[in-house]
Amino acid sequence: MSDCGDSDAGWIFYKDRPDWNDIKPVPEDDGITPVVVIAHSEKFEDVYDYFRAILQKDEKSQRALELTKDAVELNSANYTVWQYRRELLKELGTDLRSELDYVESVIKISPKNYQVWHHRRVLVEWLQDPSQELDLTAEALLHDPKNYHAWQHRQWAIKSFRLYDKEIEFVDSLLSDDVRNNSAWNQRYFVHNNHTGWSDMNVQREICYTLEKIKFVKNNESAWNYLRGILLHDKRGINGNGVVTAFCEELYKNRCRSPFLLAFIIDVCEEAIKKNETNGFHNVERAKELCTALATKYDKIREKYWMYLRDRFEMYVCVNGENSQ
Repeated sequence: MSDCGDSDAGWIFYKDRPDWNDIKPVPEDDGITPVVVIAHSEKFEDVYDYFRAILQKDEKSQRALELTKDAVELNSANYTVWQYRRELLKELGTDLRSELDYVESVIKISPKNYQVWHHRRVLVEWLQDPSQELDLTAEALLHDPKNYHAWQHRQWAIKSFRLYDKEIEFVDSLLSDDVRNNSAWNQRYFVHNNHTGWSDMNVQREICYTLEKIKFVKNNESAWNYLRGILLHDKRGINGNGVVTAFCEELYKNRCRSPFLLAFIIDVCEEAIKKNETNGFHNVERAKELCTALATKYDKIREKYWMYLRDRFEMYVCVNGENSQ
């Protein structure tokens, strides 16, 4: 919403409305020498001059509420307008259900506008009714699966009102559509971290789920990151889960050279070294070899990082000698 839609047919300026002739408009004060002068349309200036006037008077009236709607139409990201609208809603005892419908219509036009989503949250808190929020955010995510504001609102509603029951199924549907949807992987972690917990059974089930997704798309950074996150809750650690290490070595044996696979094996090696649990697969020399491969062939854009890591593994040899081999 901006000035671009302000040439409405039949629009009557506030300065020409008889029921507003008691209000003296307040022009914007940019100072004597403004750094940047923004060229607003006549309609924009008219609406906001009258908005500043009622704000100064602290007028709480139905006409003020309608004025805020015009102000939102011209700039839906204006925090002051939304804040004053909330004050008006409370003072006038306005039907908040109709306000939910209104803000939903604004969200559909400006789905990445923080102020609109914040207004929605306040309304839901006042009503203590989150019954529409999962459907609303699902629709927003249908158009843009990575809309941060929609995800943030969804997580808030779920956590505040304990709406976890069908969220894993929702995430599954998103990952079925796009297994690389990092936001959906993040939401999956959010549900387990805040609701189902990390019992050993849940951890192993999530590991199996993730390995199946990696098997489907091996070069998927989101799934590899999720796997790391799950293993933080595995008492065996990254290097101690035989299912995971065997899966990785099988991929490597079958010539998979995804940089995310190689980086994961390096992490396994590092943990094995630190725990003094090295073996023929996971040791200093293997870690150095994989760092070199990433730096020179599979992840050349981060060459300096991988060579730095290789030098760090070399230090293990210098400090610990053959115990790290």
